[in-house]
Amino acid sequence: MNKWMKLLAALFAVSLVAAACGSSTASDAADAVTDAAGDSDALTDAQQALEDANKAKEEAEAAAQAAEDRAAAAEAAAADSGEGDTATALKVVTVSGPERSEAEAGALNAALEEFGNANGITIVYKGSANWEADINIQLEAGSNPDISIFPQPGKLADFAKAGSVLEVPAEVVEAITPNWSDSALAFGNVDGTQFGVPNKNDLKSLVWYQPARFEAAGYDIPETLDDLWALSDQMIADGNTPWCIGIESGQATGWAFTDWVEDMMLRTTTPENYDAWTTGDLDFSSPEVTAAMEAVLEQWGKDGAVFASGGTIATTAFQANGEPLVNGDCFMHRQASFFSSFFPEGTPAADGSEGAVDVFYFPSNTDDKPVLGAGTLAGAFEDRPEVWAVMEYFGSAEYANARQQAQEALLRGDSEVQVLSGFNTANRNVDTDLWAPLERSFISIMQNAEIFRFDGSDLMPADVGAGTFWSEGTAVVNGDKSVADAAAAIDESWPAS
Repeated sequence: MNKWMKLLAALFAVSLVAAACGSSTASDAADAVTDAAGDSDALTDAQQALEDANKAKEEAEAAAQAAEDRAAAAEAAAADSGEGDTATALKVVTVSGPERSEAEAGALNAALEEFGNANGITIVYKGSANWEADINIQLEAGSNPDISIFPQPGKLADFAKAGSVLEVPAEVVEAITPNWSDSALAFGNVDGTQFGVPNKNDLKSLVWYQPARFEAAGYDIPETLDDLWALSDQMIADGNTPWCIGIESGQATGWAFTDWVEDMMLRTTTPENYDAWTTGDLDFSSPEVTAAMEAVLEQWGKDGAVFASGGTIATTAFQANGEPLVNGDCFMHRQASFFSSFFPEGTPAADGSEGAVDVFYFPSNTDDKPVLGAGTLAGAFEDRPEVWAVMEYFGSAEYANARQQAQEALLRGDSEVQVLSGFNTANRNVDTDLWAPLERSFISIMQNAEIFRFDGSDLMPADVGAGTFWSEGTAVVNGDKSVADAAAAIDESWPAS
């Protein structure tokens, strides 16, 4: 059994090494250093590549060791329980995904470990900053995890159409259906077949601010989109900076810009046009889409409108806007509900105290108050009973409750005051008392919104939504391309049907 378990751990580790290093290994990088010895610039790049490859290799080896340690512990537990020395007595499920922070990955692992311990399953989760590329490499190498957590329904749909991800069994769908609305389940449905299980949700149509600073400056919460733009102009006129903005996110740089465009699409055209846009029936070059993009750029381009801690919007990490907001470098930051976990430790939330952060709805000029959301879906690559047991757990209220408790505790530390966890869900049957009041409001909005649309880029084919929309959007923000040229390039990249 020990040999079998080590083999599983080693196989998963190989996939991690391949994912971490991409198409280059540490050996390849070392060869590049030798080849570049006569070119100082090339040598510097090659040395950096070698350092990155070695670091990735070390991280993968550490993850493999952790998996082996957990396997050994599970083996010992099986032996103590008298299950015998057989491979079938021990079950392992490997999971990958994009969540990797100490709080997020730690809480996810805690929730999975709780379920695994209760059901005789060793569950190994590995998060990656470059999940979008890593999962492709793993599949091509035949070293895929058993389950992966997809942040983009469009990528899940691509995999489903290619036959890479498995249909969720009817009994699993039946078990999770009472927990979710039809719209929440629909994001994991491809051509009438369920391939994904929802396990996390975020509310995106939010603006973070500090009520005490608004009150001191005499600013009111805007009720309409026109009011928001007028408030931004007033702040500039007062010598204040309205917005903290950054769109850098590694290989995913640009997604924060696409979020703004999606919210503007929901506010400047119809929900039907929004849906047609995400399916490719309404071109990026259409007046509706280019107008939404230009509206964002107009606001960002005003003198004095933006504080970017990284120097420019495109070089400022999306998560690096919490501290500037509470430090007074700006008055507002439009970002999703999960952003609560990126404020400096000890930042109070919506309790009326000095320095507390709160949110207001990113307003619309219409009465229907459209809401933009996002989330993650679990998809399975292997057909084993323990895999489907974990998939069903991902869609349960028990998973959401366990993860919330773990994530809030990790962020709270030694404090006895409840904090914002950054983990939110539209699961109908969770214990909302586990969440802080502000996050309870997020959950309520997601469960009851009249017009709720999923992140458009996440619904699009991955080559577009997680590809050209990000990259061309970044080029537009940098001023390297016009909106018209970028829109044409995105349209050209849309896969043929």
